[in-house]
Amino acid sequence: MNAQEKAIGLDVTVKIAAVVNLFKAEFPDAMVDFKPWCSDPDTQEWIDPHSIDLGFHFPGWSRRLQSNSILVQLRFSQDFTNKLENLIGLEVAGFNHQGMAWQVSTVDDWQFFGQFLPGQDYMQKIKNFCRQVFTLFKI
Repeated sequence: MNAQEKAIGLDVTVKIAAVVNLFKAEFPDAMVDFKPWCSDPDTQEWIDPHSIDLGFHFPGWSRRLQSNSILVQLRFSQDFTNKLENLIGLEVAGFNHQGMAWQVSTVDDWQFFGQFLPGQDYMQKIKNFCRQVFTLFKI
């Protein structure tokens, strides 16, 4: 679900801002999109109500990321408005002009897959970001 819609309390809003700062620490050129999902009925039926979703857009296509936009989905085991520490994983996907270029899931085995994979150094940056998000939600 769009982060903009989930930022309803101080605790959640602070955590969302911290996630943005962690991402921007790894990718300073990124611009955040707190509402990456459209509000049309077809899109809304696919949205996970137990997630916080953020989009990050870059000024142009990144050769090392093999994308120009990244979707970050923080997945929770239940409605996180009651328990912020129930983060079960992150889904991160890179998009280019052809659609989804790559994806990685911390729920599974942290392996990147897709047609256009980022460079090894950028894969490590994404994994580092994910580890830091887990640390943030354990606090």
